[in-house]
Amino acid sequence: MKDELLGLLKTYAYRKGEYKLSSGKSSDHYVNCKPVTLSGRGLTLSSLLMLKEVDTPYVAGLTLGADPLVSGVALVSALDSRMVNALIVRKEAKGHGTGAFIEGLLPPEGTEITVLEDVITTGGSAIKAVKRLRDAGFKVNRVVAIVDRQENEEADKAMKWADLELKSLYKLEELI
Repeated sequence: MKDELLGLLKTYAYRKGEYKLSSGKSSDHYVNCKPVTLSGRGLTLSSLLMLKEVDTPYVAGLTLGADPLVSGVALVSALDSRMVNALIVRKEAKGHGTGAFIEGLLPPEGTEITVLEDVITTGGSAIKAVKRLRDAGFKVNRVVAIVDRQENEEADKAMKWADLELKSLYKLEELI
């Protein structure tokens, strides 16, 4: 299962060249997991593997990269009788209705939540989701990513500063 997902990532998610990342940094390596996580097989494999790293009753992530991940993990957990629920964290508050930052069946305050991410570079997106969740009264101690870009120590430092454990299914070096 892990080898099959790695093959999909190498084929459809990884590119070598000159790229500007969402963090603003330049890189010779580009990883976009969406072609994989938006395919049936890719989402199934990534969801099953991420579920193994989740020990909380909820998963959440910042929209857009985490949307298929949190939904996929919730689905495969139900098939496994674990019942992990999903939340989606908006980048900006909803401009109408309740103005919510967090979508889904909200758990009670104090509930532990694992944040999911497709690719970690600086950790900024994951930490933004964690901050929103913590501000809403939830406990977040772990981030699970498909790929850790290992571009520098910035993500590790940011995760430690935010008191988060980072688990990744793959390191960038495995995709190259």
